[in-house]
Amino acid sequence: MDLIILPLLIGFLLDCLLGDPRYLPHPIRLFGRVIKEMDQAFNRGSKRRIKGTLTVLFLVGFTWGILFLLFSQLESYPVLFVMLASCGVFFGLANHSLIYEGWLVIRALDGEGLEAGRRQLSYIVGRDTANLNEQQVRTAVLETMAENLSDGVVGPLFYYALGGVPLLMAYKMASTLDSMIAYKSDRYKQFGWFAARLDDLLNLIPARLTALLMVVVSFSWSGMVHIFRYGHKHASPNAGYPEAALAGILKCRFGGPNSYHGQLVDKPYIGHHQKTITIHDFWSTTYVNTATTVVMIGGIILFYWA
Repeated sequence: MDLIILPLLIGFLLDCLLGDPRYLPHPIRLFGRVIKEMDQAFNRGSKRRIKGTLTVLFLVGFTWGILFLLFSQLESYPVLFVMLASCGVFFGLANHSLIYEGWLVIRALDGEGLEAGRRQLSYIVGRDTANLNEQQVRTAVLETMAENLSDGVVGPLFYYALGGVPLLMAYKMASTLDSMIAYKSDRYKQFGWFAARLDDLLNLIPARLTALLMVVVSFSWSGMVHIFRYGHKHASPNAGYPEAALAGILKCRFGGPNSYHGQLVDKPYIGHHQKTITIHDFWSTTYVNTATTVVMIGGIILFYWA
């Protein structure tokens, strides 16, 4: 039990203190380089769906397998096990960075103006930011914080609880694959098909669990109502649930038309309150994200103690 709980607590504390320091080597950046090489090598010619599926299965399976063998050997060396597992949890969590990156957008927007806010936002979202107004920039920050609370915090913790660092990192590999090749463009529609389906499957439980925890920590009945009313309206089978929860908690509205790569995408609205987003909503979202993380970690500890 200590080999699960102690790394969990140490990794969480490291994330709180350090976030994602760019001066440290990070396994997700390594994942990205490997995926890029595989993409260039196999995303060509015919049978791209088959090649993409095999690429995903190989990378996710290899990540789990090599780490499973490593940690199996380290069980006889508990100090080293805890040190490496703590690093795995630290690298797998993104709550500090998620909040910090959102704060950088808000700070740029309020301190340097709309153009600076748009530019900073472009680093963390996929939508076009050049023509967004101030309210749309603020709304995008909160949407991102809600959606990524699932795949950047609760999802990794969920799979850590099920299978330790090997399963956590396999999940992160699948998530990285989704973010890099699961597009509907001509280049990736076939090659990234399985990456998108696998990511949807892996996040079915974490996304809904995230939404539930969000409304629990905020004691928001409105958030619970929004989950059932709007969670399924997102184009993604999962992303809409935490966004709906936050829309209900803050009594605001997310979604709607947005431009992606020069094309207007008419997304449904999540929520019905046309509220002006303020700095107070950012701090409320920061509380929700942090409290959700703490409760999730507490739940894992109680699960293992029980």
